[in-house]
Amino acid sequence: MNLALFDLDNTLLAGDSDFEWAQYLIAKGVLDREVHEAKNQAFYDAYKAGTLDIHAFLEFQLAPLARHARAELDVWHREFMETHIRPVIGTAARTLVERHLSAGDLCAIVTATNSFVTGPICREFGISHLIATIPAHEGGHFTGAPRGLPAFREGKITRVEAWLESLGLWWGSFEQSSFYSDSLNDLPLLAKVSHPIAVDPDDTLRAHASQHGWPILSLRVYDASAQK
Repeated sequence: MNLALFDLDNTLLAGDSDFEWAQYLIAKGVLDREVHEAKNQAFYDAYKAGTLDIHAFLEFQLAPLARHARAELDVWHREFMETHIRPVIGTAARTLVERHLSAGDLCAIVTATNSFVTGPICREFGISHLIATIPAHEGGHFTGAPRGLPAFREGKITRVEAWLESLGLWWGSFEQSSFYSDSLNDLPLLAKVSHPIAVDPDDTLRAHASQHGWPILSLRVYDASAQK
């Protein structure tokens, strides 16, 4: 059995679901454009630069969830899926995931983006396992804080290992472990698996992948040879 792990934003998606969720709420008038748009962009730029303060970001990103009823949030998310997410899921990304699922690989999306935003996206791909930052909730309402360790940088390794242990598995249970990612922030988990794949990578990850002989794949222009 093989293990296939997928980053989500700018990897399986040709965009960033965290960023787009905030932009969606701004467009609906749920968040004040003047106050939130610049902050959203600044956090996104910090993430791309590898300098994101994950706790400051989560304080910003999870706060809107606490101000609205879950039923209302779910209605908004269905619209968000239709307008912002399905248009950035390419055929190549769906094909890649389906190839792993059809091969009987154990598949999971591993993302720093919170599970409220990413759960329906994970289901859209037909992947049963999601390792994401968890937004805490009490009595059916989000609190605006994360629960447990965010699935970010080295935290992704810790969260993946805890998930594998819950299934009675570990890294040695697999003939091959793969992780697909675009981001320098995912270098720790990429270095952990037996088969790291850089997907439409940022400049830092591209240079690292080239130096270490990792495959570089584009899901914008699908190249099956990069899978070999």
